[in-house]
This record gives sequence, structure tokens and C-alpha cells, in this order.
Amino acid sequence: MTDALQDTHSYMLELGRRARSVAATLALASTRQKNDALLAAAAHIDADRAHILAANLRDVEQAKARQLPTARIERLVLTDARIDGIIAGLRQVANLDDPVGAVDGMRTRPNGLKIGKMRVPLGVIGIIYESRPNVTADAAALCLKSGNACILRGGSEARESNAALAKCLYAGLRDAGLPESAVQVVETTDRAAVDTLVTMSDYVDVIIPRGGKGLIKRISEQARVPVIKHLDGNCHMYVDETADLALAEKVAINAKCYRYGICGALETLLIDVRVAERFLPVIAKAFAEREVSLRGCERSRAIVSGLEAATEDDWATEYLGPILAVRIVDGLDDAMAHINRYGSQHTDAIISTDINRIQHFMAGVDSSSVVANAPTCFADGFEYGLGAEIGISTGKLHARGPVGLEGLTSQKYIVFGQGQCRG
Repeated sequence: MTDALQDTHSYMLELGRRARSVAATLALASTRQKNDALLAAAAHIDADRAHILAANLRDVEQAKARQLPTARIERLVLTDARIDGIIAGLRQVANLDDPVGAVDGMRTRPNGLKIGKMRVPLGVIGIIYESRPNVTADAAALCLKSGNACILRGGSEARESNAALAKCLYAGLRDAGLPESAVQVVETTDRAAVDTLVTMSDYVDVIIPRGGKGLIKRISEQARVPVIKHLDGNCHMYVDETADLALAEKVAINAKCYRYGICGALETLLIDVRVAERFLPVIAKAFAEREVSLRGCERSRAIVSGLEAATEDDWATEYLGPILAVRIVDGLDDAMAHINRYGSQHTDAIISTDINRIQHFMAGVDSSSVVANAPTCFADGFEYGLGAEIGISTGKLHARGPVGLEGLTSQKYIVFGQGQCRG
């Protein structure tokens, strides 16, 4: 191991030791104390926004100089409005019920034992993410409120933005009398830091990666710590034969154009063959006006001339840009089969006025969020009332969909007796 790698390895182990040393303290911290830290951090971010925006501008300029993809730069940019969103997220998490210590399922056995489950923190959470500086605040807030210590490793392109936000988070912890090492933002941009973090099983209880397929794949292969995966968002919308087509147009436009770079953006539009000739020309014109390029199946191209031909790869692609795949399908079951074959189990929607068909779609589509008559871009922790999210889990174990406070806790059985003995 070279001196540089040894230094990075030692640095990460020290972060792990610090996090583990305060995990028990955080598990016992009062709701009042955790909320005070969140509200104080929000106030510091508000007061220091000029410094944060200046740091972010330096990151953006460097990202442009490195010719990073447009979607990645868009996720990196902070504005006053986005800082307002970060502040609102911290305050909303402070206003949420504290899951730690909540007991449910309490029941009395025939022998008089009372048995239930108590919600407890996971311990130490390592979070690896790219581009979005707001994740630094969101992740810290959710980990803190759920009683977990966290080690946050953001992308190198957001280094200065993350450092500026971290300064405010540390100040909030100090104001509330909590240890600063409850939240630790990794300062090195050395990729070896991630290699070490995902193997620190003595210090880290779970890893949550947020990023592209390459990052997720690498972490999943290297990790010696359980991983909550956030894979790509190949999101679909199916316009049913019973759909209100005016509503379908409005919702599809919002689902695609609200923000191209988010994982909940619409990537494939499926249209029932019975409404395709009425709906496709209208929606194609609306997207063309917004400079969204459509890639259509053979039947789509027969209805609207000039569409680029979709390939097999298009059905499975998360564009994160102004491109949309369009396919005409033979009804509800055909749409569901397409989604379950090509989708990423993130978020998929149906536009329909028939509750029975909506229920059939919701039961049959195997995704972490299934939506009726609303855009896929609502798949977001803030929009779901979670205050923020640590990511959107597309797996099926422990947590699924936007991961908020409860997703960062586990449960343990608690048993109350009165001297009963097993005979």
C-alpha cells in the first residue's frame, strides 16, 4: 500500500472510530436535542447562504471546465430557491415524529408476558453520493433525527459546496450540545476513501450509495457492509384507454420536463392503441415545443412522422435529459409486461379513470412507487411528507421507495414479564 493510500485508509478508519464512539450517545439523545440541532443548522445555512452560493459557483465552474455531463452539472447547481428547499427540509424533519423508541405490536401472551417491538437506530450509516449538495443536508438531517451517526462522502465535483454546508451542520450540532462527529463529511476526494468505507464492518452498519449504475455496481461488489441500493430511475407512464387525455398531457409534460436530471423523471411513455391516434399527435407536438426528442416504436412512427426510431436499448435507458421513448401497447396487461421487463422498479404511473384498472396496475407493477393520475416526479421524500430522503431504494429488503426516518431504523423485540418461567 502506497503512503497516499495508507493515509486515506487511516483517515477513513479514524472517521469510523469517531462515528462508532458517538453512536450510543445519539441513540439516547432526546427528540428536543436532535430537533434543536436541526433547527440551528437551518439557521446557520440561512445566515451563511452567500458563502454557500459562492462555494457552489466555484464547483460549477470547475465542473464545466471538466466538461461534465449537463445533467450532472444541473444536479450540482445551488440557487437561493434550492437553499430555501434545504432549509425547509431540515425544518420539516425537525417537525416529524421521532421514530426512535416508538413501540408497536404490543400484545399479551397467555402466560402474561407482554411482547412488542421498539424502533431503534441502525447505528452508523455511510452514504456515498454524487453531484447534489442538498444530499449532504438531507442525509445528515435524517440520520440525526433517527439517532444514527453518519459518514458522508459526496462527489468530488461538489467538494466546496459540501464543505460549506458541513460547516453549518457542525455548528448546529455544537449549538445543541451534540458531538460534531455525529455527522462527518469526508474531506478527501481520493476514490480510495470509498473503497475503505464500504469495507469498514467494525464501524459502519449500512452503506447507502446514490449515483449511477457504475457506482452502485462497484460498491455492491466491494462492500462488506449491508447495502441499501438506489439504482436508476427508468420511469414509465401508461396512458390507458379510459384516460382523460387532457389530464394525461398535463401530467406527462410535468413528469418529463419538471427536471430532466432527477431519478423520478419520465423516460418511457406507453400509450394504449385505442387512444394513440388521438393522443400521440397532441403530446408529440407539446414535447416538440419543449425541445424534447421522441424515440418511437414502429406504430408510433406511423402516426407521427419524423420520430426517431426507438431501439431495444431505448426501452431500458434512463436518459436524464430531453429524450423520451414512446411505445404503443395493446392494453393494460401489455403495458404492465413492458414495465416489468424494462423498468428499474423505481416509479411507474397510470393515467386512467377506471378504479378497477388502476388497482390492477398497482397490484401488477413491481416498483417501489406506483402512481395513478399524477407524475412520476412526485417520487421524492419531501413530496411524500418524509421531510427529505436518504435515497430511493429499488430493492425489496428492509426499505423500499423513498427512504426516510423509519427506513433508517430497525426494530428489536421488547418483553415485559412478572417472574414467569418457562416450564
